[in-house]
Amino acid sequence: MGFDPWDAAFVADPYPAYRELREQGRALWWEATGQWLVPHYADVSALLRDRRLGRTYLHRFSHEDFGREAPPPGHEPFHVLNDNGLLDLEDPAHARVRRLVSKAFTPRTVEQLAPAVDRLARELVGQLLADGGGDLLTVVAEPLPVAVIAELLGVPEADRAPLRPWSADICGMYELRPDEETARRAVRASVEFSAYLRELIAERRKEPGEDLISGLIAAHDDEGRLSEQEMISTCVLLLNAGHEATVNTTVNGWWTLFRHPEQLASLDSEKLSTAVDELMRYDTPLQMFERWVLDDIRIGDTVIPRGAEVALLFGSANRDPARFERPDALDLVRADNPHVSFGAGIHYCLGAPLARRELTASFGALLADGVPPLKLVREPRWRDGYVIRGLDELLVEF
Repeated sequence: MGFDPWDAAFVADPYPAYRELREQGRALWWEATGQWLVPHYADVSALLRDRRLGRTYLHRFSHEDFGREAPPPGHEPFHVLNDNGLLDLEDPAHARVRRLVSKAFTPRTVEQLAPAVDRLARELVGQLLADGGGDLLTVVAEPLPVAVIAELLGVPEADRAPLRPWSADICGMYELRPDEETARRAVRASVEFSAYLRELIAERRKEPGEDLISGLIAAHDDEGRLSEQEMISTCVLLLNAGHEATVNTTVNGWWTLFRHPEQLASLDSEKLSTAVDELMRYDTPLQMFERWVLDDIRIGDTVIPRGAEVALLFGSANRDPARFERPDALDLVRADNPHVSFGAGIHYCLGAPLARRELTASFGALLADGVPPLKLVREPRWRDGYVIRGLDELLVEF
């Protein structure tokens, strides 16, 4: 069927294969990982909201009851960290944790960060300009969201160097069929990151500040407070989700713009808000989102039983002609654009407003008056990995 996440050519351009999948059906069995592929927008959007599916099944079943093997004991530090984060919790635990996190991570928090985000974006672009160009990934795309999340959490500047490597190692486990070396790195990063955050949380208990960790410590309602593990998992999730998508949207977006020079030439500050969403739709950084089937579901003529796993293909859904007019065309002023790149339902990305703010600042700083136009130095390579899909580098000059 042309769908091969381990093939470099597919990773570089999965969209023709997605077109074939949509033509073949609504739910397609994929033997390589034992999953049902779901390529259509309407189904992906509906299933993201369907409570018969879950990011986990452990709130209702044991591994044995669900017909699945428990993870190896050596992977436990990763799973403890991952399973207590919002992304992998289900109700009622999800509702409780999200409610408490939302008390600390408010729209006002994002508004207060806006000046710092704009300043950081200008400084990073200034460095790129002073160097006459360089790798947009490492000079601008990566440092901005990592610095913003670190600032949000209250991580001192001297402690920030390991954040990106820790995040990259943990996110390796979200790829399909991660090998044992990937798991080993993820476990080590989970142990080290958790230990660091445990110390930082202890410091903030003694001396609260204006940062998010202090806010998470203080957040409470009639059902109580966040546990220490829930706080640690929340902080790690904010870093992982809060920068992986932003980094990849930035570089994937610029690579898209370089291949659409007429669109790039027309892009200005007034179009940035719609342009950011269109770039996320056109080439989303998160290509696949997996869910467990907790109760039998029907997709078209296919009944998918409890215990199965579905792979919701965000990249395909965002290019579905049944929902988007001229889906393979880049339209930076596209008004009707309900892409699924931030998810939907109870797991809709809590940090979406912050991500949009960072992306608007980053693109805006590179397109500002007085900054010469960017030019691509050479065609980039794609990183290994499909679920979280991004470029290995993006070399540019002015």
